[in-house]
Amino acid sequence: MAEARSATSIRVPPNLEEGRDSWKDMYKALRKAVVRRYYRTRNSIRNGTWPTSTNNLVGAFAITAGLLLGEPEATKPVNKMLWNVTNTLPLPEGTPRWLSALLVSCVIGLVFFLVLMKLRQYILRALLAYRGWLYEPMKSQSKKTILWAILVRMVSGYQPSLYSCQRSLPRLPVPNLKFTLEKLIDSLQPLCDKMEIDELQREAESFEKDLGSKLQNILILKSWWAPNYVTDWWEKYVYLMTRNPLAINSNYYGMDSSYYTPTSHQTARAATTIHHVLLFKRLIDREELPPLVLRNTIPICMAQYERLFSSIRLPGEEIDELRHYDSTVSRHIVVNYRGFYYKVDCFDSKNQILNPSSLQSQFDWIIKDVDSKLEKNSSSAVGDGDVDTTIDIPSDAARSIASLTTLPRTKWAALYKKHFKSGPNQQCMKAVKKCILMVTLSTESPTDLTVRGKTLLHSDGKSLWFDKCLNIIYFKNGYCGLNVEHSFADAPAMGHVWEFVMTKEIIEKWYTEDGHCMPPTKAFRQASFRLPLSLKWEVEATLEKEINAAILFAEKNNEDLDLVILDHHEWGKGFIKKCKISPDAFIQLALQLAYYRDSGKFVQTYEASMTRLYLCGRTETVRSCTQEAVDFIKALLDDECSTSEKHRLVKLAAEKHQQLYRDAMNGKGIDRHLFSLYVCCKGLGYKSPFLEKVLMRPWTLSTSQQPQQQLSNVPDANLALFENKVSPGGGFGPVSDDGYGVSYMLPSDHKIFFHITSKHSAPNTSSKRFAENIRQSLKTLRELFESSNSSG
Repeated sequence: MAEARSATSIRVPPNLEEGRDSWKDMYKALRKAVVRRYYRTRNSIRNGTWPTSTNNLVGAFAITAGLLLGEPEATKPVNKMLWNVTNTLPLPEGTPRWLSALLVSCVIGLVFFLVLMKLRQYILRALLAYRGWLYEPMKSQSKKTILWAILVRMVSGYQPSLYSCQRSLPRLPVPNLKFTLEKLIDSLQPLCDKMEIDELQREAESFEKDLGSKLQNILILKSWWAPNYVTDWWEKYVYLMTRNPLAINSNYYGMDSSYYTPTSHQTARAATTIHHVLLFKRLIDREELPPLVLRNTIPICMAQYERLFSSIRLPGEEIDELRHYDSTVSRHIVVNYRGFYYKVDCFDSKNQILNPSSLQSQFDWIIKDVDSKLEKNSSSAVGDGDVDTTIDIPSDAARSIASLTTLPRTKWAALYKKHFKSGPNQQCMKAVKKCILMVTLSTESPTDLTVRGKTLLHSDGKSLWFDKCLNIIYFKNGYCGLNVEHSFADAPAMGHVWEFVMTKEIIEKWYTEDGHCMPPTKAFRQASFRLPLSLKWEVEATLEKEINAAILFAEKNNEDLDLVILDHHEWGKGFIKKCKISPDAFIQLALQLAYYRDSGKFVQTYEASMTRLYLCGRTETVRSCTQEAVDFIKALLDDECSTSEKHRLVKLAAEKHQQLYRDAMNGKGIDRHLFSLYVCCKGLGYKSPFLEKVLMRPWTLSTSQQPQQQLSNVPDANLALFENKVSPGGGFGPVSDDGYGVSYMLPSDHKIFFHITSKHSAPNTSSKRFAENIRQSLKTLRELFESSNSSG
């Protein structure tokens, strides 16, 4: 009977056009497959031949044919050489002269095209390996860098598609082992006493001479054949093998506008933003999204975009599995409202994305359907004392089934294997796994930034499907935000999607005066589409017990999370620019000062930096707590130290931080190198106390700057019109149980947002106190620069 139960687990509304004409359906399916294959083949050819184009092939053919058939007097030697080539071809006797000319033109044109293609690809890859530009200010670049930029633009092709630049990106180099160890010891100087440093120095020298050199050679060999010598191991061992729960520990959140929502209608906001997310996904699927470039010249790796949507992290007993579904099977979203799950198709019968008005009608239908069921169920229970069993109401456990994704991965894997591999739950799970994204229509209406952030990060512990690549949460008052699984891609990639959606919503008119979606014009009216399909989970007594335990587990972790969002609106990066130092360095120094005031000590600090200048690059660590930063902060708090000396030290600290950040982007960081050495060491069965010692040191302060302005041609965020519309960014949970996680966003010249997280259970941390310390530290730094300017 399992097949019968599976067939009834998804309810189909009766008023749908099912497309009964099988021949017509077959024709549509075949046509879609042919069109899709055509575009994929075309994109594959374009990506493989970029930065050249098929125009070069046509041009070479035309010129060769013109020389052979026209035989101009000025190119007589060339003509003779071309005819000599023609005579070497094994053509049948009596072949017409014009046909011979065309055939040899095809051969010569193809050879010329292939040579030109490979030559340009290798030249571009060699040019992109140059990093001098990274260490020079944009406004004062050297003649060498200017000449290099001109050459890059000359060699680069026009209008690259999403993945066109991948073949031309250089591979991440393995840093010199001695260089890495020296930088490691230097980074630990402010955190260890002289005796510890001397011991680490001896251990590092011993490691370099013995085991380290063997491991280094293995990494070099891997770098020759792997797209990236770090990324596959980073994904496997840092993300997929981690057994901690995803909620708070791994997933991160992102917010919409800070104090603005274009409509107070929840379903209208959901429909419009999801429509634009689907438009962005279509650009990815068709590879029409232009690759991001730095300084309008240097392309970065776009490999992470392939799995942004229609992906899920499936639990495993020892290691999780990342699974991505093709657009041919992933054509729907799953909506959760009050614990009722619905599968919503996103395309009509003509394969067009549903317009916002059609999507809003879907969401309104869901809310009406659920509310009416709950109302009837409630009235039946009150009226007769007996619940009407004919009303289709899931149990409380079934409505909280997402709580299982908050469990430790091994525990969730066992339950997944036992309860979701057959029957109705398998069918419902297929809908979840293959959906483009998950949508939660919340019944809450938070306005406070901190409450919104906390809800987006972990919700109530039973509403978000944390395994899914993307959850979008819509509040009753129109605000919304993201919860993102981290292993698929880093925050900048999903930030690119969200910036596209938010920008479209602000600069274009999508809502009527009363806040509903604009009705579509006649040209964009929707063809037939299916109404939502209800997903019905089957929850037995044993599974219900596990769900209830998972809810308690999630609630305990949620209550322990201490999150505060600080809106520093007194001034922003506009003032920092006047100080003539890097805004990121300025903020990092403020964080070091804040932590020192908070705890009276300095700790190992993590700041994320990208390595997407290289093929398949992800992140690197900037160790922000430097000796220069420590010297400056101690001097800053010393009343006897002169202002000029403090100003000198802050410049040194900022320059050191900027140097480290550039090195990290340039593949000269140390932490991914050390991590890869450790993986090699463990894989070969060796044991290195030195690597274990340095890698197991806790990241007590973990920080990250949120990406922004990845789109071109966007409005100026400094305009008064957009003051309440800038995004606060997003945040993540603390990496260390007794430390802080700090994410910050500098959206304009007038604001800085900080997302501070810690654990209530940690006796020495308080996010509220740390937020106030950040505010005071920013004030102290401003006073220093103002006093320096006045004295100067």
